Amino acid sequence: MREKLRLLSFSLYDAGETLLGALVYSTFFPLFITRYVDTKIYSITYGSAFLFSFLLALYLGKIADTKGIRKQLFVIFSLLTALFGSCLSFLTNLPYFALLVYSFMAVFHQQALVFYNSMLLGFTRKGFASGLGVAVGYVSSAVSLIFLVRWMSLPDVFFQACILFTLLSLPSFLVLQNPSHRQSVTLREIFRDKKFLLTILSILSLTEVANTLIAMMGIYLRKVYGLEDTEIYKVIGLSALGGVIGGALFGKLSDKVGALFLFPAGFFLWSSFLITLYFIPKEFLLPIGFLAGISLAHLWTTSRLFIIEGFPQTQVSLRLSFLSLTERVASTTGLFVWSLFLYATDDNYKLSALFMLIFPLAGFFIFQKAHRGKILKITP
Repeated sequence: MREKLRLLSFSLYDAGETLLGALVYSTFFPLFITRYVDTKIYSITYGSAFLFSFLLALYLGKIADTKGIRKQLFVIFSLLTALFGSCLSFLTNLPYFALLVYSFMAVFHQQALVFYNSMLLGFTRKGFASGLGVAVGYVSSAVSLIFLVRWMSLPDVFFQACILFTLLSLPSFLVLQNPSHRQSVTLREIFRDKKFLLTILSILSLTEVANTLIAMMGIYLRKVYGLEDTEIYKVIGLSALGGVIGGALFGKLSDKVGALFLFPAGFFLWSSFLITLYFIPKEFLLPIGFLAGISLAHLWTTSRLFIIEGFPQTQVSLRLSFLSLTERVASTTGLFVWSLFLYATDDNYKLSALFMLIFPLAGFFIFQKAHRGKILKITP
């Protein structure tokens, strides 16, 4: 019973975090701030916040691993995220100050996620916990964008979203256990770990495709197939269904065979998706949404487990800081490369998407080099 309560608490936090991302980071704040602040200034400020967040995460991750205070930092930064996010509702008349507060909110949010992922150490069934969190997160995102967004508006949306985030986070604050693993570790040791750095690069290769897909799928479907908004929503809706099913499936499989064995399947999944996307006719588009959701769920479920299982668990917070960095870097470089492909192909969307194959293929070879082509040890 205790384990089930912890699983529920962990997944509810994922639901709250995804809700916050859908309503604040992806929708309301960008639409609000770009009315008053130049988009380039917004992009530079936001990007700088993530760079600072990574550097801060390295420092705090080292402290957390040394002193074993992962949950304390998880709670502190989650509450700071909610506090600074709520303040945005009172700053809509001061857009530049709002952007500064939002940047701090983003930094705190990223720190909270690093230590949230570290909480997986406390579970017996780490794969199931990770997969359940991903699945519930997809449900939360769908509910937020389909239902909640209709009832929310500026300026109250920031306060409302942060209250919902806090309420969904409370069970994890009260129930989740602080992992006791601790070890003094230096950044020099991490940067000398060639296997780890190559593994991070291989994960980055898949995250590049994933983040580009999330950002551009709607535009792709409209440009290539001429779909109307309602048809696009159906495809994206099926991707959410694929994410729910994929989270549950890959979570259970990770517990059975180990994420060390399961993660490499992502290179095949993403390559298959991109090839299928190129050849599939309009009449069979709906399944492509489901395949996209499955691929996304596999990545989000197994990548954090891979870091936890494949490297010293006493250094998990510091190493997960690098995983967080891959998501931030991919948000920029994936779209940049996609834009270059569009320019080179004279706006041929289908061919440009196919060229994104370079990421999973390169990632596979990097992964093979990191692990010397050997079959990874399967953990129970």
